[in-house]
Amino acid sequence: MKDFAKFVLERISAWPKEAQAELVDAISAIESKYFGFYQLTDDERAAVREGLAQTARGEFVDDEAVASFFDRYRG
Repeated sequence: MKDFAKFVLERISAWPKEAQAELVDAISAIESKYFGFYQLTDDERAAVREGLAQTARGEFVDDEAVASFFDRYRG
């Protein structure tokens, strides 16, 4: 296994960018599954930062809007 991993690691830089992106996604999924680690995407990180900024500004959704949202998914 170590020999194969070493072989692949030496070749990754020659892979197309799309294949490298797939590898990053696969490694992230494995990390998350076995070690509980999840790496946010840039879009997710931006959304979290925006949510924190809204909270800091005191911008919250009212209880009625939250109830309405969950009512759509309740049986």
